[in-house]
Amino acid sequence: MKVAIESWVDSANHGQTDFPIQNLPYGVFHHGGSDRIGVAIGNRILDLRGCAEAGLLDSIPEQTLDACTQNTLNPLMALGRRHWSLLRRRVTSVLQADGADSATLRRVEPLLLPMNSVTMRLPAVIGDYSDFYASLYHATNVGRLFRPEHPLLPNFKYVPIGYHGRSSSVLVSGSSIPRPTGQFKDANSDVPRVEPTQKLDYEMEVGIFVGPGNTLSEPIPIDHAESHIFGLCLLNDWSARDIQAWESQPLGPFLSKSFATTISPWVVPLEALEPFRVPAFERPADHPAPLPYLSSLRNARRGGFDVTLDVYISTPQMRRTGSDPTRLSRGHLRDLYWTAAQLLAHHTSNGCNLRPGDLLGSGTVSGPSREALGCLMELTAGGAEPLHLPNGERRTFLEDGDEVILRGFCERKGHARIGFGECRGTIGRPPA
Repeated sequence: MKVAIESWVDSANHGQTDFPIQNLPYGVFHHGGSDRIGVAIGNRILDLRGCAEAGLLDSIPEQTLDACTQNTLNPLMALGRRHWSLLRRRVTSVLQADGADSATLRRVEPLLLPMNSVTMRLPAVIGDYSDFYASLYHATNVGRLFRPEHPLLPNFKYVPIGYHGRSSSVLVSGSSIPRPTGQFKDANSDVPRVEPTQKLDYEMEVGIFVGPGNTLSEPIPIDHAESHIFGLCLLNDWSARDIQAWESQPLGPFLSKSFATTISPWVVPLEALEPFRVPAFERPADHPAPLPYLSSLRNARRGGFDVTLDVYISTPQMRRTGSDPTRLSRGHLRDLYWTAAQLLAHHTSNGCNLRPGDLLGSGTVSGPSREALGCLMELTAGGAEPLHLPNGERRTFLEDGDEVILRGFCERKGHARIGFGECRGTIGRPPA
């Protein structure tokens, strides 16, 4: 499909690239002994510090220019939407095919690094991490396993449920995930035991990176919430289901979640997602409307994003035989009961202050069909219905050596396809 704007970076113009010029996500990479901010374009990374030093960004405000020379995205996140837009327009002009002259190309070409030549870092210093439970389908499916008669708790329809996670164990894609040891109790045991989890699971989620944030005791109104969202990434909230079941009453998950959370290295800005906006989730007729602080005509009309989310598994046996990873599910972010703006507005509604680089997780993204279920807990009915993989293997939960791969993308007729890259993690043995 021919798109309105193309880049002189040829790999950015291939129809199935995640990173056309319409995307331009931000990340932090390590190269030449230092960490730098980069922008993904095709199969290359544009070094923003190098651009600043070469005078290619002189037209943007000095604050923005200085943020581009840092080794983390936090200073840029703190500046707000105006600065993000100015930088995005300038980077687009540097990479755009139309009007690019030979002198500019000679200056920019040395600043484009092959993606396979660098090591990606976490995109920001994450001060705080909170994870939500924002899918009606996921909450209902999981609730049905424990409360068949009343699977959905009544507060779910009124309040975005969440818990405070552990930012210190947020890892960048490609990191190994050691199998956690913890305390859990089987139904036929009188006392709990402590050993490596037997029910290790993934959760297909989207991460929301906070921009400027708010002052303590000053909530962010729903219609201002998106001005505090820098962008979205992929997120895998690894979960030890046996530990979770034992420890979660009465206060919720603790050690069953805090051992690891994996995110993709690229943060897709909201501007790139504008063509893929959709209305907020249409609530069933018998569900209450959101309370006033979570209700907005703008959010109802355009608060959702149509992002397709895929989960793949690659087992050790698949890799030994050269088999491709198997897709386990395909969900859609548009199926979330609560929008990103509602999650952020609720988080600050009690006066809680969010800061640049804070991370919010959407919670497991599940849909109405079996194909759209976002974790093994749902896909296998808590382990009672094993998955049969194409190569003859079976899985109820993850085994050592299994690699889980999350991918996300947006497609709509008349617009370039944009993607989120990958969020990968491989299960290792528990520490000795």
